[in-house]
Amino acid sequence: MLYHLLYGLHEYMSAFNVFRYITFRTITAGLTAFLLCFLMGPLVIAFMREKQIGQYIRRLGPASHQDKAGTPTMGGVLIIVSVVVATLFWTDLRSYYMWIVVFVVTCFCLIGFADDYLKQILKRNRGLRGWTKFFMQVVIAAIAATLLYCYPEFSSRITIPFVKDFSPDLGPLYIIFAVFVIVGASNAVNLTDGLDGLAIGPVIIAAGTYMLFAYVAGHSQIAQYLQINYVAGSGELAILCGALAGAGLGFLWFNAYPAQIFMGDVGSLPLGAALGIIAIITKQEILLVIVGGVFVMEALSVIIQVGYFKMTGGRRVFRMAPLHHHFELKGWAESKVIIRFWIIAILLALVSLSTLKLR
Repeated sequence: MLYHLLYGLHEYMSAFNVFRYITFRTITAGLTAFLLCFLMGPLVIAFMREKQIGQYIRRLGPASHQDKAGTPTMGGVLIIVSVVVATLFWTDLRSYYMWIVVFVVTCFCLIGFADDYLKQILKRNRGLRGWTKFFMQVVIAAIAATLLYCYPEFSSRITIPFVKDFSPDLGPLYIIFAVFVIVGASNAVNLTDGLDGLAIGPVIIAAGTYMLFAYVAGHSQIAQYLQINYVAGSGELAILCGALAGAGLGFLWFNAYPAQIFMGDVGSLPLGAALGIIAIITKQEILLVIVGGVFVMEALSVIIQVGYFKMTGGRRVFRMAPLHHHFELKGWAESKVIIRFWIIAILLALVSLSTLKLR
């Protein structure tokens, strides 16, 4: 909205011409999202405490986590509102891809809100039934994938990291592939959200990484030089990624150890889904496995633990899953687990960015 208003003034004052640049609007979107999250944070925390919307801690978890019981949760609302508002302020509202991402983020936010509402407000420990939540995620992801596949300017080709001149076209199967990426990313981030700041740190790093991918994919000359798939109009997603990173930093101010607020499913589900749909649009779908390597490790640890437990009749691979709990039970301090996982996320992001030239 502000973009259309301010850029429209460039005919009268040349200084307003700066708003046509995606790079400038990405910075302003990031700062806007950060300030919204940072300024609203104390109000949201106070409201959650007044309404006694506090985190429920499982008895089966590490004993040190029992002290976290009652900490305000559902702070993901703060992140998503900041991201959506900042994006609508600074992006080109004619962008088809931007509206699909906003659709996915909003719908997954509502799914997470319903789950958190049942658990944290109505005090039903289970929340939404697993299959119900999964079915809703698949439906939303399928709608978004179909809208993309039917869009004339969107290609159903996928990019293979580190491989040049090979971009297979999946055809209609791309819809199934896209659903898997979106739903998988959403639940992987959700599983990672178990320690103070553990999930939001890698989300910020991944958002920053895909901010660069979105920009180069949407720039015809750079895309041609780097020999990557050019996606006309995807550059606007860099602004949304900037808003994601900015809101994440604002939330981290309050979510850093010891956390004053948790994001809950209302935050983790849409954040993961956002990374998934952005990876799809920028044609860096498979690379999300590396960019979001921390989330992949956490998800795989749960799959391996549950599968091995069932096959062996009660034996375990890890002391506890997801993986961050395993290291906690090995004696690592919570802050050490968090920071080391952040370091891994940064290294994986650098490896991912190297694929732009190592092809």
